[in-house]
Amino acid sequence: MAWRLRKPPARVWLVLLLLALGGVLAIIEQRDVTLPGPVPHDEAGEPDFYLEGARMTRFDAQGRAYQRLETPRLVHTPEDDVTRAETPRIRIFDEEGRIWFARGETGTLGAGGNPLTLRGDAQLEAPEEGWRLDTETLVYDNATSHAWSESEALLRQHEQRVRGERFDAWIDEGRMRLTDNVRGIHPPIDEEQGS
Repeated sequence: MAWRLRKPPARVWLVLLLLALGGVLAIIEQRDVTLPGPVPHDEAGEPDFYLEGARMTRFDAQGRAYQRLETPRLVHTPEDDVTRAETPRIRIFDEEGRIWFARGETGTLGAGGNPLTLRGDAQLEAPEEGWRLDTETLVYDNATSHAWSESEALLRQHEQRVRGERFDAWIDEGRMRLTDNVRGIHPPIDEEQGS
């Protein structure tokens, strides 16, 4: 009498195939995991946390969003209670619901989250008003909705360009001011462009 092995049923083959496929996918998934960058250090000491690929939204006491910050890296140091961001992109929401855009090469949120300071090719843009400010350092105080720069600022609106040594904007009021050594180019604004 000869013993013959029975052919395994199709279910067994299916289970083995699924297990093999799961193993291959697990190996591929592990290979794509990116390791976090080195822990940042600066004069303020070692951070208590840092986030990569971060989007931070800040809310007021009534639960309304008033500021959104997106950055590839966000670092908080407890020694000075400052949060630092690399190439931050900021949206500021004013009382009227308008959105203002700001950016810089680096950014810091002071102790308690105020003020926001952008350094290096800093910009503030009011799309509804059609103007953009370029400066080296821009500071925004969310408690007073006041943005300012004490470095030379270039204000652009359509084809007009105005430079000054100091810039101030009151976000909630939709008002701005350039002062000290103000000079500019004011070509006529095309009717279609100005509306």
